[in-house]
Amino acid sequence: MANFKIVVSDPKSRKSYQTEVEQAASGLVGKKIGDKVKGDPFGMAGYEIEVTGGSDNDGFPMRRDVDGTGRKKIILSGPPGFHPKIKGQRKRKSIRGNIISPQIAQINAKVTKAGSTAFDKLAPKKKEGAEEKPAEEKKEAKTEEKPKEEKKEEAKTAEKKPGEKPKEEKK
Repeated sequence: MANFKIVVSDPKSRKSYQTEVEQAASGLVGKKIGDKVKGDPFGMAGYEIEVTGGSDNDGFPMRRDVDGTGRKKIILSGPPGFHPKIKGQRKRKSIRGNIISPQIAQINAKVTKAGSTAFDKLAPKKKEGAEEKPAEEKKEAKTEEKPKEEKKEEAKTAEKKPGEKPKEEKK
């Protein structure tokens, strides 16, 4: 059976936690956007979570104001599902209803009641290979680029015609 990707964010710490749960074990099928559920099936014992949205297998977002589980085409004037480029612009777009069905791939949620363990400890640790470079290595990489630019400037000054006056560089 398929899995849900559940992204839970904590408004207090402003961090998010992503996990995968089987659809049947999660108990989320049939819940609406705005419903509150216990965090026990997601590895968040003692937490209470509110469903805030999601998207289906094809990437169509769920909307709170559209009833049902199916995909519908409605005229949108703002998010979720449409971000207008011009003020007052409207467009007919496909979106999902507000009830979680087996076709949903990702569910977004937020913490409404914290449990006994800290939210930071629930999130999985990053792998050692996925870590970013230390700040010192980033600075070294930037300093290596500057000599290349100086070489280009020297080449430009050599290309000048003999009768021309050299241009003053602004610093």
